[in-house]
Amino acid sequence: MRRRALLLGVLALTVCATQVRAHPLAPALLELRERSGAVTEVLWKTPLLKPTGAPIVPLLPTSCRALAPPVVIEESGSLSARWSVRCAGSWIGQTLSIRGLEETRTSALVRIELDDGRVLQTLLSAAAGSYTVPSRTSPARVFASYLGLGVNHLLTGPDHLLFVLGLLLLVPLGRSLLVTISAFTLAHSLTLSAAILGWVTVPQAPIEVAIAASIVLVAAELAARADGHRSGLSQRPWAMALAFGFLHGLGFAGALAGIGLPVGDIPLALFAFNLGIEIGQLVWIAGFAALGGLMALVGARTPLWAARAAAYGIGSIAALWCLERIVGLS
Repeated sequence: MRRRALLLGVLALTVCATQVRAHPLAPALLELRERSGAVTEVLWKTPLLKPTGAPIVPLLPTSCRALAPPVVIEESGSLSARWSVRCAGSWIGQTLSIRGLEETRTSALVRIELDDGRVLQTLLSAAAGSYTVPSRTSPARVFASYLGLGVNHLLTGPDHLLFVLGLLLLVPLGRSLLVTISAFTLAHSLTLSAAILGWVTVPQAPIEVAIAASIVLVAAELAARADGHRSGLSQRPWAMALAFGFLHGLGFAGALAGIGLPVGDIPLALFAFNLGIEIGQLVWIAGFAALGGLMALVGARTPLWAARAAAYGIGSIAALWCLERIVGLS
């Protein structure tokens, strides 16, 4: 009875998690497009689900004057504000910043399109909240920016984290886990690249539903194993990771498409973003491996109800996301 009460408690907490969303801390986007006559079009895009703390606000140079109030539009999962400013002189050498990044521990991508066709881009964060516009963006800065975006996207994406956690619980440590994680990495790397390069075009909303459904299926496998059953999927976890990795890669591509890639450095930015995802994934796996090692060191034993609690907890959260995204399709 005590174990059942604990399991019901886990389920109750899961059902109450109605505010959980995928990628709540997606980076904001500040886009500046320089036009003739010293006029610059401004786009400020932030996720609808805001992090706790002070609001993040772009601070343009004092030489820039707004020509009209911003036009605010609510889009899928984000809030966009557009307006135009008139600035004195070129953007080269000007300094702009994003206020509130340090308090919220979030990041913001800055993209500047100059009137001569050059595109400059950087990632601002709590550690570097201001940007002095150079004459061109160095490849090293592009690599660092997109590497950070990839790590941030993985570690702030609970749907991808739950899927990897399900694989860790389903597959024992050793060669089998290495093969399974490698299959997942290979699959999502392929579809991420194919979608970003335009070789594959898939609507994002159904993909998000399918990603949530993939987590539900992994949770079902965990629950079946807790009851002493093994299906063909759990006997070949690498095949399941490979198939579902294709879906998650399309999800990664949707996030990267919303950010955009720098003209002239697309291969470098794509490689850095993908590498950042892998680093974030390895950090997540290493954290659980360290926790398991610590439990073994102190002689802690996992209670019998923990496997079912984890399966039903992961499955309930993923089912909630699945229903929310299906409703969002309409």
